[in-house]
Amino acid sequence: MPGYEPTSRRPIANVFRRTAQSATLACVQVGVHPDTISYLSVAASALAAVCFWKSGARPILLLVAPGFCYLRLWCNMLDGMVALAAGKASWRGEILNDLPDRVSDVLIFAGVAHSGWMNPIIGYWAAIFALLTAYVGMFGQAVGVQREFGGVMSKPWRMVALHLGAWITLACVWWNDGSIRFLRLTILDSACLIVVAGCLQTMTIRLKRIMAALRSKPPAN
Repeated sequence: MPGYEPTSRRPIANVFRRTAQSATLACVQVGVHPDTISYLSVAASALAAVCFWKSGARPILLLVAPGFCYLRLWCNMLDGMVALAAGKASWRGEILNDLPDRVSDVLIFAGVAHSGWMNPIIGYWAAIFALLTAYVGMFGQAVGVQREFGGVMSKPWRMVALHLGAWITLACVWWNDGSIRFLRLTILDSACLIVVAGCLQTMTIRLKRIMAALRSKPPAN
């Protein structure tokens, strides 16, 4: 859809966008469709989930899993950049940009939940709150104002929380006699509870901003 501009774009620092500039040009020249990159983000998430899932038997996978989480984020950024650069941005593309993201969240947190390093219920609560946070962010767009991306536990920071939880767990396995529990919670229990708490703050912030935008919106004629 030539000339189409997305109704909302996640704010991303230029330093991160620059990491995908060469890849964007290459994708446009070769003719890689942005939807393909969106699907690749799900594949990266599935690999992260498998690494987390199997890490109970092979702890070294905790070193690898966060890399696939970040690859997922990078693909999420790249698909939008390619869509705009190739003039292929569309409503359909916006849907296919968001839906794989939600699948990715569930895959990754399910893998963490069944890793053997934590209480699975806490992992699934983190997945639920990740979905709710994204859902609340889309409320604004659904009711005719801007989509909200604010808050302390947006998608990138959820991956950072898991990254820290995974590497600290591995460090404890290697150098703390395998003890990964503090105050009856494992490190990944704590990481996922931090995600849940952060998501609550993020949902509150986003809802407040959406309500403020609706109040300031001129009435329809």
